[in-house]
Amino acid sequence: MRTALVYRALGLGDLLTGVPALRMLRRALPGHRIVLAAPAAQTGLITLAAVADEVIATEELEPVAWTGPPPDLAIDLHGNGPASRDLLRVLDPGRLIGFDEPGGPAWDPDEHERHRWCRLLAESLDADTTADPDDVRLPPPGLEPPPEPDAILIHPGAASGSRRWPTDRFAAVATRMTLTGAPVLVTGSPAERDLAEDVRSRAGLPAEANVAGSTDLMALTSLVGAARLLISGDTGVAHLASALGTPSVVLFGPTPPSRWGPPPGPHIALWRGDGLGDPHAAVTDPALLRLRVDEVNDAALRMLSARG
Repeated sequence: MRTALVYRALGLGDLLTGVPALRMLRRALPGHRIVLAAPAAQTGLITLAAVADEVIATEELEPVAWTGPPPDLAIDLHGNGPASRDLLRVLDPGRLIGFDEPGGPAWDPDEHERHRWCRLLAESLDADTTADPDDVRLPPPGLEPPPEPDAILIHPGAASGSRRWPTDRFAAVATRMTLTGAPVLVTGSPAERDLAEDVRSRAGLPAEANVAGSTDLMALTSLVGAARLLISGDTGVAHLASALGTPSVVLFGPTPPSRWGPPPGPHIALWRGDGLGDPHAAVTDPALLRLRVDEVNDAALRMLSARG
């Protein structure tokens, strides 16, 4: 069987924004075995999305542990630089697809992430297959219901400081959400346990409300899928809410929602920026700091009211 290797060894949000393109690839190449190079922790979610036949555990910009004959097709769904492209080139694929490859499409820095990768494949593959950049939905993970179904989730973490709204503001929102009568939980990764604890303690929530680090990715997926509302910054869990149809309020800055915002659905994207900031900076971006507690509360209450 012919093989197609896709390289996207990035974070949770990157995986989920790549799902529409991966689904298009599956339709366009029904006779290929699709192999996805991605972090091992994402394997369960990749299986849930049904976008690959095999996962090769690969961390960001690490070589792919490929065995056997060279892949017939290698696709750089990771980025637009030589670091990721060269990791595929050394495998000697029959064909290499990526932005700015000879005869291929050009990179557009202003393009929305979901649209970008769909366009790459649509313009590169000789197949009568269309892509829907909003085709992000996942089925429920099929796990046991979480301990607190119908909870309001507060997720203060993000990969960089520039995308983290201050914890005192998240805490103020969490305090207001307790007045709705719904359970309020603070989520995060194991590395974000202290951050989540700061929000929990400031908000006066019970100790068990801090669930950061207590869930693996599939358990977090179950928790988000059963939630009443997610309030977070521009980070992977926001894309998880989009994929599961969970209402969300997402705080953007430094990157505008025109590049990473949610698809149509029960989501509100808040943005007060006037340009593009540094998504990798260590300190909170000024655009994010312009978002006030009252407007986040108002957006959250509108989402809760719409759900009924």
